[in-house]
Amino acid sequence: MANHVSALKAARQIERRTEINRVRRTRVRNQIRAMRRALEKKDLQSATQLLPVTFSLVDRAAKWGIIKKNTAARYKSRLHNNLKKLAA
Repeated sequence: MANHVSALKAARQIERRTEINRVRRTRVRNQIRAMRRALEKKDLQSATQLLPVTFSLVDRAAKWGIIKKNTAARYKSRLHNNLKKLAA
């Protein structure tokens, strides 16, 4: 266990940030999962409505450092390509 005041404070901050990041990571995963399910069900209207919400959440996750920027770009690209295939 940490002994110095600054180390104790850092440990407290890490606990708080870890909890926040866990919630954010879960929210991003659930949103991507919902989008993929809509695409699998071939529900064009639902997928079209979910797209901007999903993109926003993925972009924010990349900004927060939850996922890397290239990972966010890959998710967005693949989801958008699948939506375009469904629409065609």
